[in-house]
Parts: sequence; structure tokens; C-alpha cells
Amino acid sequence: MWSPKWRKVAEESSSADGKAFNSLFGEILDWMLAPLLFLWPISIIVTHNVANSIANQPYDQALAVNVRAIARLVKLENGQAKVNFPAPARLILRADEDDTVYYQVTGFKGELLAGDKEIPQVSPPDNVVPDLVMYRDESIAGEEVRVAYQFLRPVDSMPNRLVLLQVAETRNKRSTLASRVVTGVLLPQFAIIPIAVILVWLGLSRGIAPLNQLQRLIRRRRPSDLSPISVSGVPEEVRPLIVAFNEMMARLEENLQAQQRFIADAAHQMRTPLTGLRMQTDLALMETDPQQIHRSLLHISQSAERASHLINQLLSLARAEASYEKIYAVERVDLEALLRNMLSDFVPRARQKNIDFGLETTDEPLVIDGNPVLLGELLKNLIDNAIKYTPDGGYVTVRTIATERAIVEVEDTGIGVPESDRERVFERFYRVLGSAESGSGLGLPIVREIAELHRAKVSLIPNPSGKGTIAQVVFPRSRSAFDENAGTLSALPRAASEHFPPG
Repeated sequence: MWSPKWRKVAEESSSADGKAFNSLFGEILDWMLAPLLFLWPISIIVTHNVANSIANQPYDQALAVNVRAIARLVKLENGQAKVNFPAPARLILRADEDDTVYYQVTGFKGELLAGDKEIPQVSPPDNVVPDLVMYRDESIAGEEVRVAYQFLRPVDSMPNRLVLLQVAETRNKRSTLASRVVTGVLLPQFAIIPIAVILVWLGLSRGIAPLNQLQRLIRRRRPSDLSPISVSGVPEEVRPLIVAFNEMMARLEENLQAQQRFIADAAHQMRTPLTGLRMQTDLALMETDPQQIHRSLLHISQSAERASHLINQLLSLARAEASYEKIYAVERVDLEALLRNMLSDFVPRARQKNIDFGLETTDEPLVIDGNPVLLGELLKNLIDNAIKYTPDGGYVTVRTIATERAIVEVEDTGIGVPESDRERVFERFYRVLGSAESGSGLGLPIVREIAELHRAKVSLIPNPSGKGTIAQVVFPRSRSAFDENAGTLSALPRAASEHFPPG
């Protein structure tokens, strides 16, 4: 079972995702149906235009037959066009029960030779093609009509003398036929579209069934079960998600194991100073000699100091391992300014051990992107280690170097670290054998944890003088600051130094 806190987080996340994206099923359904609903009205418009075109073809042919029949009635008498239009022919043209039919014959000068004057006349084209019937749409008495017309040339030797023949018909039959075509095409669509929606819904339900099965499988797991989920039988599209989930679970298991080891090691390390405190307290209670009591109290103070240092180190390591993005804000940090502000805290300890303590800087802002609290903890641990393990009369130098990277070095003349131990000293609670100094074994692990959070690399280098170690941390520089202050990728010379000689 989940804890109430995590259950609430999961429910809020699920609710937020639901408000933002609804569901995967609904999202896919929307993207499949939206184009269909968008194309449907376009299909209706296209179908209507095609139906009108289909309806025009047979009735246009009938009008063309009438135009050619009238053309055969046109004769040329005494140089003038005449038309002998018998009454039966006129009756045939007027016999349509659904539409009103108009006809018109006009002479060379546009005079009306026969028929209805209501049909608008039209100018002849530049090149008149004999026997070519043309079509156009017009309006007569406020009613739309379809007009078929032809220019007739009775005398070949006089190409400019043309007779215009026109037959016009209202569009009732055409509209009726077009409506029947549209109805015959669209009515099945009203049945097909709901069926298509149902089939799409069923198909999607079947398609996301593996996701629902995976959800049930994960919900049935015990909270402690971090074993990988089998990818056998998983759809190809879901497999990368399962693989990524398994990798995340593996990292989580590693973190949990590391925490368990850390808790066990911390408990063991805490037991030593607490046991010493208890023993020294018992001895002090049994002593009557003031000198012995003072000696016991001194041991108690030292044990309490070691316990306090260990607790502070544990807290620092816990802070470094916390979620960096959620707890610590990232900002532009000047490493040189940070070092100058904290270096004076170590001067009394260095003078107490007669150590030559110095700072060498570029005397230029050395800016990186990071968190000043964590960076201060990193530098503090490096300098603390250097002073602790440097014998009396030695020296400790802190320096900064500016290249395309920001480099901080802490050089000492201490006991050094053997090559075989240079990686192991970054493990928790590990201490180099042969050291007389007491320590928690957490300083360098804290340094590496904070360095990794800042995408930096920390390493231990032997001191070229042959004695001691150089602890080096290489940070990526803030790009904007690097462009402004450095200008090139060449190393900048060290321009300033500050020393705190032994006092």
C-alpha cells in the first residue's frame, strides 16, 4: 500500500494530467474523428457541385438538339435572314411540364426574327466555330435559366453577318435531379459515419487493452517489489516505455540499497564516539582525583567534538544527495569571491599548526552556474582536509585557474594519498591506513557528490614537489560570463596572490 502522502501526490498528478490531456484514448479518438468531421461538410459541397455537373449534361444535350433544329429553319432570302418557324415546332418547345422554355432568333443587326425577346443577347466570339453550341447561365424575370446558343453564318463569303440562335430553360428539372443525386450519396453517409465511430472506438479499446493490463499489473505489485517488468508480449510502441520504466526502477533500487548501506555505516560510525562518551563519563564519575576528572572531561569534550563533526558531515552529505533542482536554486556564482569570503575562517587553524596558508587567484571573476551553499560546503571540505592532514610547518595553497573551464586547486604538503587509494577515498567512511588524524571519512564523498551535481570533475593529483596532494575540481564555466570576461579559450595568467604566513 502507498503512504497517504504518495497516494495524494499520485491522485493530484493523475487529476492534473486528466485536466490537461484528458486520456490517451480520448486524445487518439479526437485526432481520428476531428478530420472526419472536418472533411464531411467539404464532401457535401463537392458532392453538390458534382451533382449539378451531372444534372447539366443530359439537359444541356437536349437544349443543343433544339438549337440545331432551329438552325435548320433559318433561310437566306434576298440577302436577309429569315426563319420559318411552324406552329407545331413552337408547341413542342412550349410543351415542357416542369420548366419554362424560351427561344430566340436574331438577325444580322440584332433584330428579333422569332421567339422571345426576354433572353439577353450576347456578343459573338472572335473566332466563330460553325455548328458549335455554347452554354451559359442567365436570369430571366428573376429566375435562373440555362442558355444554349449558337452563331450561324448563312453566307460563307460574309463572315461578319451572323444569326444568333438561343434556347433557354429554367432549372427545375436540373435541381430535382441534382437533389436526388446528393440525397442518394449523402444518406448512406449518415449511417456510415456512426458505424465508423463505433468501429474506431472498439478498435481503440482493443488497442489500448495492453496498457490497461500493464496498469493492473503495476497496481498489484508490493511496494518493495522493484523487479523489472517483462517486455514479452508487450506492443512494440509500449516497449520503450517499459524499458525506460525498468531502468528507472533499477536506479531506484540502487539508491535504496545505497541508503541502507549509508544508514548502516552511519549507525556504526556514530556508535564509536557515543561509546567513548559513555566510557569517559563513567570514568569521570568514579574518579576523585581532580586531575583525572579534568583529563576525563577533556576526553569527553574531544569525543563530543568528533560526534558533532560526524553529525555535521552526515547532514552535509544528506543535503548534497537531496533533490538538487527542488531544494537548491541555481545562480551565477563567482568562485573567487566565494573563496575570499570563507578563507579567513581557516586562518586560525592554519596558524595553530604553523602552516603557510595562501590564496592564488586570477584576479578576474570566475563565474559558474551553481548553488553557493553547496559550493561553499565543497570548498570547506577540501580546505579542511588539507589543513588537517598537513603536518606542522607545511603549507596549503588554494588557487583558481581560468580556461574554458573554471578550476579550483587545493595544494598541500601533507601525508599524501597512495595511488591505489585515490579512488577509494571518495567512498563513504573510507580512510587511508596509517593516518594519525581522526576523521569521519565523509569529506571527500561530500566533495564528489556536490561536484557531480554541478557537472564538475574532482580528482587527486600528486604534488609535483614530491610531498602532499593537489585536490583539483574542474567546473564548466557559465557561458555568458565566459564570453564577457575571458573572451578567448586561452588560459588566463594568475594575477593575484594572498598569503597568511604562520603567526
